[in-house]
Formats: sequence, structure tokens, C-alpha cells
Amino acid sequence: MATLMGIDFAALSLKDALDLAVLIEEEAKERYEDLAEQMELHHTPEAARFFRFMASNEEKHHAELAARRLALFGSEPARVNRGMLFEVEAPEFDEVRVFMSAREALQVSFRAEKKAWVFFSEAAPRVQDAAVKELFIELRNEEVHHQRLVLAEMERTPPESALKHADVADEPVAQ
Repeated sequence: MATLMGIDFAALSLKDALDLAVLIEEEAKERYEDLAEQMELHHTPEAARFFRFMASNEEKHHAELAARRLALFGSEPARVNRGMLFEVEAPEFDEVRVFMSAREALQVSFRAEKKAWVFFSEAAPRVQDAAVKELFIELRNEEVHHQRLVLAEMERTPPESALKHADVADEPVAQ
């Protein structure tokens, strides 16, 4: 679940909210890249390909938000930092398995996008600034778009085999 430390939502300025949103997208992008590398290492190219696709989407959203922040506030220093958040939108590390299928990768991504939707849905009513509330509602709605994107991809993905890798994998043995 998402963890935020030291953030007073009631006092959040638009600059702070944009900084927070940029950091959330950055964290998610980096996590998807980490997961893609893990899947490539474990010879699971379909899952890796989808995680790279999601990293690319997060990077685009990150760039849009960063440009917006720069246009509105220039190089004013941020008061929000990466140490104040953990797994707001990023998929959780413990959800990734060796030999993940593309469908399982999609399910991980869907849960991450849903988690972000919950975060922005719960945060919006806690803020006082109308512009921040509007931004959080916009970001919440963007998460709905991301969920639909993942679900559409899931519909194009063949169903899982009833036989899982864990069902046929040999257990480690002492040598």
C-alpha cells in the first residue's frame, strides 16, 4: 500500500502537488524498468515487454507533469522529496515471480493503477486548495484511463494455461 510521510494534504500547494505527482510517476517508471529487467533476466520476454511499455507510459506522464510544473513555477525548489513517498503507483516488488506470463504482468500493472486511483481519490477531499483538488481529480481520472489501457491489453492477451510453471518445476535438491 502507498506510504506517505510528512505530507500535510490540507496545506499542500499546487507546486507541492505537482512535485508529488512528478515523483510518483518517476517512482512508477523506475519500478516498471526494474521489473522488466527482472523478467528479461528470467527469460520472460512477454512480461518484460509489457513492463517496458508501462515504464514508457509513466515516463510520458512524468514529462508532461514536469513540464507543467516548470511552466508554472520555474526552478523554485521543491519541498516534497522522494523520501516522503513509497509505492503510491509503483507495482509492489513482491508481486513479481519468475516465469511470469504476460497476463500476470498485466494483472500486476492493473493493481498498481488501481492503487494510484485509490490514492488520488482519498487525497482529493483532504486538500484545501482548489487547484490542488482539481489536479488530484485530473490525476485520478488519468488512472482510470491507465486501467482501461491495461484491461484492453488483457482482453487481447491469450488466457492462462491451467498448468502453471510451479506445478511442473522441480524442487531444489541437495547435491
